Amino acid sequence: MATISLRKANARLPPEVNRVLYVRNLPFNISSEEMYDIFGKYGAIRQIRIGTNKDTRGTAFVVYEDIYDAKTAVDHLSGFNVANRYLIVLYYQQAKMSKKVDQKKKEEEITRLQEKYGIPTSRDK
Repeated sequence: MATISLRKANARLPPEVNRVLYVRNLPFNISSEEMYDIFGKYGAIRQIRIGTNKDTRGTAFVVYEDIYDAKTAVDHLSGFNVANRYLIVLYYQQAKMSKKVDQKKKEEEITRLQEKYGIPTSRDK
């Protein structure tokens, strides 16, 4: 236990490090038990959410109890091979995720306006 407190006292983590991980490039048929087996090796997990609809398949969110466990998982599992797929493990960043959603909404609005006013879209060419 003393080594854990020393590790926490001496280590200064970058600002993007947090307890929530965003995992991409997962096999579509991976189960939550397999996810707990893979990610549970690096610390206590609070929650795992696996994407199930068309847009989120192959992705998951993994929430660790401790930020240092999350950092260890990122360090060890980025590029890890699962069912011939290499995992992409990132720290979840709300600002970047909301920008992607906003961009998608803007593109949909532009497409809708182009169709409304009869302007040819890039898909029509």
